[in-house]
Amino acid sequence: MMRGSPCAQWHSRAAPNGTHVRRSRISCPLMADPSTYRPAPGTIPDAPGVYRFRDEHCRVIYVGKAKNLRSRLNSYFADLFGLHPRTQQMVTTAASVEWTVVSTEVEALQLEYNWIKEFDPRFNIRYRDDKSYPVLAVTLNEEYPRLHVYRGPRRRGVRYFGPYAHAWAIRETLDLLTRVFPARVCSGGVFKRHGQIGRPCLLGYIDKCSAPCVGNVTAEEHRAIVEDFCDFLSGRTDKMIRRLEREMEAAAAELEFERAARLRDHLGALRRAMEKQAVVLGDGTDADVIAFACDELEAAVQVFHVRGGRVRGQRGWVIDKVEQVDLVGQFLTQFYGEQAALAGAADDAIQPVPREVLVPELPEDADTLTEWLCGLRGARVQLRVPQRGDKRALSDTVARNAAEAFAQHKLRRAGDLTARAAALQEIHEHLGLDTAPLRIECIDVSHVQGNDVVASLVVFEDGLPRKSDYRRFAIRDAAGEGRSDDVASIAEVVRRRFARSLRDTELDPPTGRAGLNPDTGRPRKFAYPPNLLVVDGGPAQVAAAAEVLFELGVTDVAIAGLAKRLEEVWLPGGTDPVILPRTSEGLYLLQRVRDEAHRFAISYHRQKRSARMTSSALDDVAGLGQTRRTALLKHFGSVRRIRQASVHELTKVSGVGPSTARAVLAALGSTGELGNTGELGPDENDENRDPDESNGAAP
Repeated sequence: MMRGSPCAQWHSRAAPNGTHVRRSRISCPLMADPSTYRPAPGTIPDAPGVYRFRDEHCRVIYVGKAKNLRSRLNSYFADLFGLHPRTQQMVTTAASVEWTVVSTEVEALQLEYNWIKEFDPRFNIRYRDDKSYPVLAVTLNEEYPRLHVYRGPRRRGVRYFGPYAHAWAIRETLDLLTRVFPARVCSGGVFKRHGQIGRPCLLGYIDKCSAPCVGNVTAEEHRAIVEDFCDFLSGRTDKMIRRLEREMEAAAAELEFERAARLRDHLGALRRAMEKQAVVLGDGTDADVIAFACDELEAAVQVFHVRGGRVRGQRGWVIDKVEQVDLVGQFLTQFYGEQAALAGAADDAIQPVPREVLVPELPEDADTLTEWLCGLRGARVQLRVPQRGDKRALSDTVARNAAEAFAQHKLRRAGDLTARAAALQEIHEHLGLDTAPLRIECIDVSHVQGNDVVASLVVFEDGLPRKSDYRRFAIRDAAGEGRSDDVASIAEVVRRRFARSLRDTELDPPTGRAGLNPDTGRPRKFAYPPNLLVVDGGPAQVAAAAEVLFELGVTDVAIAGLAKRLEEVWLPGGTDPVILPRTSEGLYLLQRVRDEAHRFAISYHRQKRSARMTSSALDDVAGLGQTRRTALLKHFGSVRRIRQASVHELTKVSGVGPSTARAVLAALGSTGELGNTGELGPDENDENRDPDESNGAAP
């Protein structure tokens, strides 16, 4: 330990529940190297607890909990390049680590939440209560409670409903329900002014407010109206409907038809309000349904709040992932801890945790979390994964919402012209390119254990996909050898793509211009090379692509590889990768290009695999490529009908000659007619046929 360091200290204290807690802190060195502040062997206790990483200024930058502190903390000081990118950044930013030993895992959970809330560490995922979500507030702490749209921190004595997706949804709900529950919606100034002048506002004249400002109802009568309103929004709708129906029937029986008509209108307004909140769980369950959509660096979470079987609110976040942690466990801890704090500050009658919490998968410490949630609720809580029925269907709906929100988040960034320009400029600067890469092409390979090896090439221009220039490749060498060799596949695709480019840039004799199609007079799509060629992989794939370009004499194309695991950018001949900042728009654009190439390759691979599984009996026929196999299957409908056909019937399919027809029937073991082809000449199409011919494949 360094003497004189402001953070070098050891001490112990007593936890609030009386548990003795031992704290230790390792000194803060000047270098941000994890090995310099790694605790000495044997000093980390083998017990549950909570740990904090601090930077050189002793600010807390990360808080975590562990069942076994020794095992967890040692994982941070393993191979630096084996860590998640954000974890890498965290341990190199930190200058010290400290821990607190606790007696139980539930206590560790509570202490972790308290510290995250207290220190707001920069590397922790924060599921903050999003103040942009509006809620419907009922000020029960006032003599004449008010209904209004509200955003901001919760206050004691105020009842909240929501959150709602839009403020107009709250106003629409109020417009419907104030016909039945004519409660006050005006501000304090308006209420006081109308009380002074002795006249109600417009809402009071049209019976959408009971006008307590001028004494039309007493404070007790107005509070009863507000309490009925709260009961209705809380889900006690059936009781309210039945009561109004009885009053309407009684008014009609007493010949009070005007009052009966008003009650009829109230019933209609209540039913319209209920229709806007469709029943999703028929058993009237109170539950929160949670789903995630994520990639290696970001995650989107969606929560549907179901009360009384109806969706009462929805909210969502998109956050940066710090490391490969248990997202479900971290979300439950922070979200319900925050909900409990808000409920305590607002209205003690509101339960912060519902009876059921439905999640896509159980967290690692499910039993500990369930015990903690039960303590927050003061009653039994079920934490489970729905398997079937309405709850599973609702979980699937929430998952689709999370995926859609995640896609919209990515599209908003990609669609921003300023962000695209910044991304291209960042790639230009970080990779040392001569110019900004206005045209980027990316290659990815897809296969399953060396079978059906295919590749894709996608094109981005000005940071946006140009799908008309996408190409797909059936890999010949790797497929022929029946093995998986991504490096050789990358080399083959680069060679085929740029050999075609060199041919397309030859002069067109009629026009004397390069890169024109002589048939259409339009520019060939591969007449000019990209500014940047991206390959999915690391140094080996980059070296293979660079070698092919050198052989072809292509010198004006920059090459980079994007490795998936750590999102590193590799350049030809580089011994170390280029690390773009995590928040870099340039890194985001490269990731999007790579992901699009992966998606396009996967779709082509699945198509080929499906075709092989349906026409595997035709695969070994010499001279029968993918195009003619597809044509045969399309014409006859199945392999069985092809087996039953004659040579003459087979030759009716475009591109299939007598020799090919006989080869097909022989391969299928057909006993059908093999003759009657004297009137047909030899099939010229059988000669020089590419056995790897594939619809839509690139040259």
